[in-house]
Amino acid sequence: MLPVTLSSARVRLDVPTRADTAAITAGCQDPDVVRWTTVPTPYTEHHARSFVDALVGPGWASDQEYTWAIRRTGSTWLEGVVSYRTSYRGLGFWLAPSARGAGLVHEAVELVVAWAFSQGAPDVYWECWEGNTGSARVARRAGFSYTGTAPARVPDRDGGPTTAWTGLRRADGAPASDRPWPAAVVGRPGDVR
Repeated sequence: MLPVTLSSARVRLDVPTRADTAAITAGCQDPDVVRWTTVPTPYTEHHARSFVDALVGPGWASDQEYTWAIRRTGSTWLEGVVSYRTSYRGLGFWLAPSARGAGLVHEAVELVVAWAFSQGAPDVYWECWEGNTGSARVARRAGFSYTGTAPARVPDRDGGPTTAWTGLRRADGAPASDRPWPAAVVGRPGDVR
């Protein structure tokens, strides 16, 4: 598939390029990105260029994984990345610390999910390693139903198994589960999440 640009009033999603090397490298220095993903550590500009050259372009060309840069509308600076894997209709994302709390990743997720549904996906799957409350809060806010814990599809940094929180959002809007989200995700009554 040829790359697709998605946008809203606040977010523009387009293909990461080598021009984004500095922003990708900076974002992948964040301890939370390192903790909750498999990005190499220490992360260098070489890794960012390899990500663009070996994963982003070929992912689109092979229809295996569509990866977008998350940018504020009107800006060229990459704030994060969101991707959609076609084999299991899975969603993944990370956001630089300077962009957190502004709703950017939520809008990015909404755009990608709506796009996947427009392409005929019956549902979109989400997972994060157990304990990643930031990712889980984004999924919950984006309307994913919590479906429980399971072995993660993405192994841990060392390639070993780990447990994931999982969620599903159906195209027809029907809940995929009636399980409650973990208490750490929901927070205390009155918390704004």
